[in-house]
Amino acid sequence: MSSKKIYVGNMKFSLKEESIRQIFSVYGAIQDLKMVYDRETGNFRGFAFITYANNEAAEQAVAQMNGQEVDGRNLKVTFAEDKRKEKQF
Repeated sequence: MSSKKIYVGNMKFSLKEESIRQIFSVYGAIQDLKMVYDRETGNFRGFAFITYANNEAAEQAVAQMNGQEVDGRNLKVTFAEDKRKEKQF
């Protein structure tokens, strides 16, 4: 499955948006970066969704960054699944 949107998980809770952009922009132009925060505390939950300008950049990011260590944690990087499509059935 090829997509422009990827999921990045198992990140350190103290990681900032600028750092995530710097790490992942190596693979291509980032169109959107959505960091997920806890509704009650406002704290970063340790995962984000990145949308690239093209599929090739997303494929490279998944291939190169899945399992890589960033700030002492091994990242989980996969193609994002569209949960809205799944709920329609």
